Amino acid sequence: MTDLLLLAVTDYGVLVIFVATVMSCLGLPSPASLLMMAGGAFAATEDLDLWTVCLAAFLGAVLGDQSLYWLVRRGGGVRLWKWLSARKGAGRLMTAAEGFLDRRGGWAVFLSRWLFSPLAPYVTLSAGATEMRWGRFTAANMSGEALWVALYVSLGYVFTTRIEEVSETLGSVIGLLSAGLVTLALWLLYRQMRQNRADDE
Repeated sequence: MTDLLLLAVTDYGVLVIFVATVMSCLGLPSPASLLMMAGGAFAATEDLDLWTVCLAAFLGAVLGDQSLYWLVRRGGGVRLWKWLSARKGAGRLMTAAEGFLDRRGGWAVFLSRWLFSPLAPYVTLSAGATEMRWGRFTAANMSGEALWVALYVSLGYVFTTRIEEVSETLGSVIGLLSAGLVTLALWLLYRQMRQNRADDE
């Protein structure tokens, strides 16, 4: 699989990296991180230009994020969110989630771009559905994506011959961190719901 991906980068260059990051940020299956590392490795051997690799990955990531944000915001996601918020069972959970995004939304977007990357599409969906301010979303999004691109392209550039091993290790670590964050977030939301219920009684 890795050989096929590397061959794709060899044949099509940064276009493959651009498409992969767009797909990844839309929540579609895509080996974007591995391809960015491959781009960095090819840049180290001067087969690709380093800044072109970085620019293609960054633009693809931002395009994917912005497309998903506006698709949800203009495509009925806001109405769905409000409908769910009005339901007795889900309402408290949705209200708590909306409050969290309102208070910590910028950091949630920023950290999900690179540190908790498996959660990024879900955070983007929530940001669009809760009508998070576009300027705030974009600032956090672009800074987080810049860090994501810089991290993976640099790793590929430095570990040219070991990108598959590095990618698998990073994937495992980020997966564990994301699972831990989801568990913590669910616990905090549950605690908030219990507090709200106690306040109502």
